[in-house]
Amino acid sequence: MNLTEFNQSDRCEHFSCPERSVSPAVYILLYVCSAAVVLLTVCGNLLVIISVLHFKQLHTPTNMLVLSLAVSDFLVGGFVMPSMLIWMIESCWIFGKGYCIIFWLIAAFLIIVSIYNIALIAVDRYLALSNPLFYINRVSVRITHIIIVFDWCLVVAYILLLMYFNENFINFQMCPGECFLYVNEVWFVIDNIYSFIFPLSVIIILYTRVFVIAKKHATAIRELNNHTRPKTQKITSHSMKSERKAAKVLGILVSVFLMCLLPYFIYSLMGYVIEIQTETFQKVTILVCLNSTINPVIYALFYPWFRRCIKLIINLQIFQTDSALINVLS
Repeated sequence: MNLTEFNQSDRCEHFSCPERSVSPAVYILLYVCSAAVVLLTVCGNLLVIISVLHFKQLHTPTNMLVLSLAVSDFLVGGFVMPSMLIWMIESCWIFGKGYCIIFWLIAAFLIIVSIYNIALIAVDRYLALSNPLFYINRVSVRITHIIIVFDWCLVVAYILLLMYFNENFINFQMCPGECFLYVNEVWFVIDNIYSFIFPLSVIIILYTRVFVIAKKHATAIRELNNHTRPKTQKITSHSMKSERKAAKVLGILVSVFLMCLLPYFIYSLMGYVIEIQTETFQKVTILVCLNSTINPVIYALFYPWFRRCIKLIINLQIFQTDSALINVLS
């Protein structure tokens, strides 16, 4: 999460919260729509969390990474989006300095965790397609749990270091009605490398390799159709197609994530070149948050197992004996 430093004194000199110019009906509609988006984000990701945790058949390394992403998205919907949307609607930060600090610390932590979750998913798909024997023998659910815990702890450590070494991180004079945190030039560079450049490079490079490998698998399947017996062909082709489909769906997930993240990343990089406009900053930030709303929709559209899980959860069948053993993949 990039926290940009800019000339505070110039911005604060004549700043006051602008008066709301929308009609009461539009004002109410904005709050209703915001509440709907928050509810969709929280409920959608909660369904993913319950599905992966409850059904034993879904306890795979890839799904553990999806679970980690869903948890971070759920927390974004519960703790970041409401404040961000209210700030946009009111055109003014109304929660005070103390909560402003807490808000950005939570937002920074969750967005960085989401970025690294996506990077881990890219690594997972690359290993599964490029070296399937190694993946099957070495990558287990337990190993994935350890990696996820390490990932979350690493981000916590980074946020603590950011607070400790940047003396202006906490002790700043906030403009009335605004909420920004400031970092010095050194931490601006470090933050961009750690939060964006490194994980985005990993994501883009590995998913480029994944699609190259998937294309080779498609060629291999066509060759199997011509040279192998029907039974062997069916088994091998099904395995390859399954991996390629998983890579395709997660590729869509990654592509949507990059489209939501890059405007914020580009705008934050321009923080030292142009004056940061509050409204533009709010829009690119909420776009990052909206990715947390979109992810469960992607699962629902492309994962039949998720749709089956939703039906079982809504019908309360998960409270039945041995419901965790229900086959949701067939």
